[in-house]
Amino acid sequence: MDSGALARFEAVVLPHLDAAYTLARYLTRNAHDAEDIVQDACLRALKYFDGFRGDEGTSARAWLLTIVRNTAYSSRRGQRVATEFDETQHSSAVADEHPETAMLRTDANESLGRALDRLAPEFREVIVLRELEGLSYKEISDVTGVPVGTVMSRLSRARARLQKALT
Repeated sequence: MDSGALARFEAVVLPHLDAAYTLARYLTRNAHDAEDIVQDACLRALKYFDGFRGDEGTSARAWLLTIVRNTAYSSRRGQRVATEFDETQHSSAVADEHPETAMLRTDANESLGRALDRLAPEFREVIVLRELEGLSYKEISDVTGVPVGTVMSRLSRARARLQKALT
């Protein structure tokens, strides 16, 4: 790969690494595995970058997240490790906020994390892609490989199950 193509790859893929890690983290429920998956996905993306026909915008994000999703599922086929999700590692809480507020926020985040962990993977991934990563229904459809109607149905069911679990 020449330096121009490498520079384009960096410009297209690197801005989406946080989104890639977030998706991998929620799919694997393990920080170390998520890092490995993102690394493997980036290597695959680099290897097949010549075939990428999008731009630096959202299509690049969806393309990378598709690779991350496929990498996560292919790596999990022979391995089933579940660890408790620690939302405090990903909390954006401010250090100088009131302790009671921090405790309530931590409890709410832990409840949400547990509720997300109990969702089936196909529901968890659409919630993460829509609510945390802000992808459109079409982009989620592209990432997951299911029709837009199925994405909408899964989101509806996932939201209902989350609401039920949290009330």
